[in-house]
Amino acid sequence: MQSVFPHAKEFPHAKPFPHAKSAFTLIEVLVSVMIISVVIMALIKMNANNTHIFSSLKQQTKTNQYASFLIANEEYGFENKSVLINDLLSEFDLQNDLRRELKNIKAEIIYQELQLIDMSEEDSTLETAEDTEVTSNIILEIGKSILKTDESSTALLRIGIQ
Repeated sequence: MQSVFPHAKEFPHAKPFPHAKSAFTLIEVLVSVMIISVVIMALIKMNANNTHIFSSLKQQTKTNQYASFLIANEEYGFENKSVLINDLLSEFDLQNDLRRELKNIKAEIIYQELQLIDMSEEDSTLETAEDTEVTSNIILEIGKSILKTDESSTALLRIGIQ
């Protein structure tokens, strides 16, 4: 019987089949491509999540800065009102560029009364006449002011004396 490979005796280290070289099989290549694609998709999703988180934090930071204008302005905050951010800035000395940037930003102020504390009701617990003179008919109002813009909102607790 004659060999399929007539030169097999001349090349003793040669393998009998040409496709029997040590190489990656098709299954190994497909599995490695799938693993690499899953890792790349996970990295892309992480990047997208981080981008979303940072953009929402940036917007929330802006809204918190607008809330600082609300705190400093006594005319606003204890009633429901729609205002422009520029109206909150009337008492501040700001650069014209910043005023132009904030000029058209609309905000809504929503006030919610949380609790009223009547200090005259506490007079019965006082022991001396001097203590009753110090506390008069003061009513403390605790409320929450919510500053809403198109992108986000922030809330402040406020105490008012009536």
